[in-house]
Amino acid sequence: MDDHIAVLAPPPARAVPELTIVVPTFNERDNIRPLLDLIARALDGDSYEVVFVDDDSRDGTLEELQALSRADPRVRYIHRIGRRGLSSAVVEGMLSSSATYLAVIDADLQHDETLLPDMLAVLRGGEADVVVGSRYADGGGIGQWDGTRQLISRAATRIARLIIRADLTDPMSGFFMLTREAFAGSVRNLSTQGYKILLDIFASHPSSLRLREIPYEFRIRQHGESKLDALVTWEYLMLVADKLFGRFVPVRFLMFLIVGGLGVFVHFGVLTLLLKGLGSEFEIAQTGATVAAMTFNFFLNNLLTYRDRRLRGFWRVSGGLVSFYAVCSLGAVANVGVATVAFKEEFDWRLAALAGIVVGVVWNYAATSLFTWKQKK
Repeated sequence: MDDHIAVLAPPPARAVPELTIVVPTFNERDNIRPLLDLIARALDGDSYEVVFVDDDSRDGTLEELQALSRADPRVRYIHRIGRRGLSSAVVEGMLSSSATYLAVIDADLQHDETLLPDMLAVLRGGEADVVVGSRYADGGGIGQWDGTRQLISRAATRIARLIIRADLTDPMSGFFMLTREAFAGSVRNLSTQGYKILLDIFASHPSSLRLREIPYEFRIRQHGESKLDALVTWEYLMLVADKLFGRFVPVRFLMFLIVGGLGVFVHFGVLTLLLKGLGSEFEIAQTGATVAAMTFNFFLNNLLTYRDRRLRGFWRVSGGLVSFYAVCSLGAVANVGVATVAFKEEFDWRLAALAGIVVGVVWNYAATSLFTWKQKK
C-alpha cells in the first residue's frame, strides 16, 4: 500500500479584475451587446468585468446574458427573482465582486462610457473616493428632456441637500465609480430605497467622501422603454425621509401611516355618500365605508408601501386582499378592546381612544408585513 497521499494541484488562479461595472437590467435585451461593445472599446487594455443584475426580465434579456457570459469571461450576471429595485440591484452586484474599483452605468446607452477610463485614472491616482458623471457640471447637459422632467430633476437636487454634505451638482446621477473602501463604508447603512443609489451612498457614509465630477451629455435611449414612472418620485421622497427620520421610526411604517390617513378620507367620503346620498342605515353605511377604506388601503399599500414586495396576478392579489381584511379586522378588535380597558381604568377618553388607535395601527403594520406582504426567502 502506498504511504504517500496524493495532493491535488490547486485550480489555476482566476485573475481578479481591477474594475467591476455593475449594470442593473430589466427588459433591456437589445441594449446588452451594444453596451458591451462600447465598454470594450473604452476600456481596451484595462482589467475589468461587467456584472449585469437582472430583475427577472421576460423579453429575452436573460437568454442574451447567459449566452454572452458563456462566451466572454468578463461578463457575469445575477438573476433575481422576487426582488426588484435599481438600488438593491447595484448593491448585490457590488457585493458579488472583489474588484478594487466599482462602477455603475445604465443599460439604456444614455451614459457616456468613454468617461470610464478617466474615472478609473482619478481613483487610481488617489484623487477622490467617488467620481461622478455629471449632467449639471460645466460642460455637461441633459439632452432632450422636456420642461417637466427638468423641473423635477432640479427640485430633487435641491431636496438632496437635506441629507448630504457633499457639493454634488448631480446627486441624481446613475453613472459613477468609487473605491471599494468608499462602498464598504456605506453599505451597512444603505436604505436601498428607490433608484438613486449614489445619493444613498453619500448619505450613508459616516464621513465626507472625496468627490470628483466629470461632465457628460445625457443621450437619448435607443432601445426599450424608460423605467421611470410617477412612482419614482415617491420612492425618492421615501429615501430622503428614511435618511432624515429612519433612525427614529422605519420609513415603511411612515408610509403605512400616510396611506392609513388617506384611508380615513375615503372612509368618511363613502360613509357620507351611503348615509346622506343613498339614505342607507348607519350600520350598513359604516360597514360599507369600512370595507371601502380597507380596500383602498390595501391597493395603495401594495402600490407604494410594499412596492418591492408587490403582489401581482389575480390570485395573489385576491389572497392578499383577504389577508389584509382579516388582519385589519383583528386590529379593529384590538383597537376597541384596548381603548375600552383604558377608559374603564379612568383614563381620559381621548387618551383611551389614542391608545386603541396606536395598538391597532402597530398591529396592522406588523401583521400585514408578516402575512400579507411577507418577505420572500
